[in-house]
Amino acid sequence: MLDRRLIVQSIAAGLAATAAGKAAAQGASAPKLLDPGPLPEKVFGAADAPVTVIEYASLTCHHCMNFHMKTWPEFKTKYVDTGKVRFIIREFPLDPLAMAGFMLARCAGEEKWYPVVDMFYRTQEGWAHSDKPLDGLTQAMRQAGMGKDGVDACLKREDLYQGIRQIADRAKGFGVESTPTFFVNGKKEVGALSLEQFDAILAPLLAKAGK
Repeated sequence: MLDRRLIVQSIAAGLAATAAGKAAAQGASAPKLLDPGPLPEKVFGAADAPVTVIEYASLTCHHCMNFHMKTWPEFKTKYVDTGKVRFIIREFPLDPLAMAGFMLARCAGEEKWYPVVDMFYRTQEGWAHSDKPLDGLTQAMRQAGMGKDGVDACLKREDLYQGIRQIADRAKGFGVESTPTFFVNGKKEVGALSLEQFDAILAPLLAKAGK
């Protein structure tokens, strides 16, 4: 029987191995911030919105959870749903457990990715600080229709692991060191910004665009 603790240990080992080749990979060619990564982008809002906001987040990040639960709903209603902002969420796992969560969200499928991420944030206190966090993730995934065998199979997918790792490695090339980190039309903003802080940042950009 698969030892579930070994799953986290194997992901951690993979993180260390990937980090060893990170500098060479980044040095080959500097990617542009808006270039899509190796996995499908998670985009909300109109493609022709005058402002693009990119968020780098980690599922185990308490500040990311606060932004998602407290600021994101109002932000989405005010800016994304009205065509003013195109919002992109990118994975930046701070630890192997966050990596596992993002892999599971990807395995759930395109339509379920956001609901699974939302579920993980809403239940973060229950699984992220548990003695057996993977059991908590597995329990949560049952709500998305994925059983233990599906979870174990997902966490063995090298393509997803490497894809998410590449997204995070590219982010480091843009100066991302912590989560959440936002880029508003290319300008970096660090921390769980409030709606009022976003209002102040976005107002001149939208005024310039006639919005």
